[in-house]
Amino acid sequence: MFRFILLALLPAALFYIVSILTLKGAGFNLVEILRDPAQQSEKSSFLGFLSNIGVWIWVSSAAICFFAAATVRDTKSNSKRKELLLLVGTFSLLLAVDDLFLIHDRYINEYLCYAVYAFLALALMARHYRTIAEIDGFAFLAAGSLLASSIMTDLIQDHITLRYSYSQVFEEGFKFMGAAAWLYFSFRIAADSKRAVTEKSR
Repeated sequence: MFRFILLALLPAALFYIVSILTLKGAGFNLVEILRDPAQQSEKSSFLGFLSNIGVWIWVSSAAICFFAAATVRDTKSNSKRKELLLLVGTFSLLLAVDDLFLIHDRYINEYLCYAVYAFLALALMARHYRTIAEIDGFAFLAAGSLLASSIMTDLIQDHITLRYSYSQVFEEGFKFMGAAAWLYFSFRIAADSKRAVTEKSR
């Protein structure tokens, strides 16, 4: 019971209270903090549907990786797999936060964000190239290529004659498929770590 309170109820209560106090201090009222945007704007609940599902996909990737990492024993032979899971999970969570709060659109220069994401992806591949290739290198490259295509579409859409709404179909479509490919890759590395642990325990 103590563990339940310490690890579940207490963090949730603290996050809830701190969030309310912080946002109240920033000028939001309680209704704006607590109610869904669709309720407040009296718009359809499906407003931003695909964007919201995309955030779910990023969060799912993070949850899968973190859960798998928590089940991998801290041994020398498992250290690389656990590190890969934690890095992929953290990267997924970073992308989820950016997607949910529009970080690269409103708060940080998008070119800087894109450069950081590219660096992190390349660093991840360089450090764990062999493991990634053994598990599912194609899925990793497919996810990276689709997400890169989304970024490229975003960067060139002001310089092409295609209407903005149509260019958004391509930009968001590439991002959505890239997120789905990333989720698949996250599942694959989580399943591989579970398989490796099971085989070594026999």
